[in-house]
Amino acid sequence: MKKIARFYKVSETEFLKNGRKDAFDDIILPKRATKGSAGYDFFAPENFSLSPNETVKIATGVRVKIDEGWVLMIFPRSGLGFKYRLTLDNTVGIIDSDYFNADNEGHIFIKMTNCGDKPLTVEKGKAFAQGVFLPFGITMDDECDAERTGGLGSTDKK
Repeated sequence: MKKIARFYKVSETEFLKNGRKDAFDDIILPKRATKGSAGYDFFAPENFSLSPNETVKIATGVRVKIDEGWVLMIFPRSGLGFKYRLTLDNTVGIIDSDYFNADNEGHIFIKMTNCGDKPLTVEKGKAFAQGVFLPFGITMDDECDAERTGGLGSTDKK
């Protein structure tokens, strides 16, 4: 396997803009459950519950430094999708390699909705989403030289 990325915690200052102080010290960096796992589990920094049709935005406290030419794609954990119809509000989260240096430190947020018919509770420290690293290509005539400065949703504001 090629090693192309490393997870870090965001600074406490950045985390406190969206998360609770008592959750910062308990942030668990994403990791794989088995050596054959493609996905890196993201863990809840605090308890959360979702009633049917309810949405939550999770400040993970995590950032990732990724080699150029790779992307991290975020999905709900398969079991939660099957049991609760838990979905990401943007379908698949895309974390670009240049997001690490964004003005929000590349803080990864995961916004999810319980599309099922039963309530869901995720305890602090339990896996609720997973991220998979994938290589990507660009077109032969690509001449993009813009650089990211903002955080989430900033690339369309240039």
